[in-house]
Amino acid sequence: MQWTLVVPLKPLARAKSRLSDTADDGVRPGLALAFAQDTVAAALACGAVRDVAVVTDDALAGRELAALGARIVPDEPGGGLNAALAHAAAVVRSRGPECAVAALNADLPALRPLELARVLDAAAEFPRAFLADAAAIGTTLLAASPGRELRPAFGTDSRARHRASGAVELLLTGVDSVRQDVDTGDDLRAALALGVGPRTATVAAKLLIPGQPGT
Repeated sequence: MQWTLVVPLKPLARAKSRLSDTADDGVRPGLALAFAQDTVAAALACGAVRDVAVVTDDALAGRELAALGARIVPDEPGGGLNAALAHAAAVVRSRGPECAVAALNADLPALRPLELARVLDAAAEFPRAFLADAAAIGTTLLAASPGRELRPAFGTDSRARHRASGAVELLLTGVDSVRQDVDTGDDLRAALALGVGPRTATVAAKLLIPGQPGT
């Protein structure tokens, strides 16, 4: 099964506020963009992925991610994350009603194409499925097979919310790169330990995070 991934990205100026203990206001927008670029590049390199649609109203992010090969979908509803994902999924399916769609976080800078393929292959066995994040509280991927609505419920305790919605939790091992989203300084250190993509590595090198090479 080939998947279309929908990746939500808020305006860079408002992204990653919880990283304020690690990156200041002048650095966080560039870091958020680097996360998204490495996430999208890895997703597009995954054999199970047909294409990637990024839903964002940020002009810079749109240009940079389109240059990587992503389709840009404007966040027309302006109603928050779940509304944006539902809108993007509808746009994607207006062009291919029977396509398989998965929402993927934009902050997975250590993402490995082969690990993502394992997750998507497992998700194909169910009408709707999701993968919990490394903290086992949130969600990094929510998948809907052809003919099934995505029904996103991201936000606080989204793991419990997606489970309650009837989505099957994917209990896979060896897919740490698909679970490791980055909201805090500790998350960033965990991603760096896994090995991040080149854009994130370049920006993170300027942060002098303890434990990084050269610090």
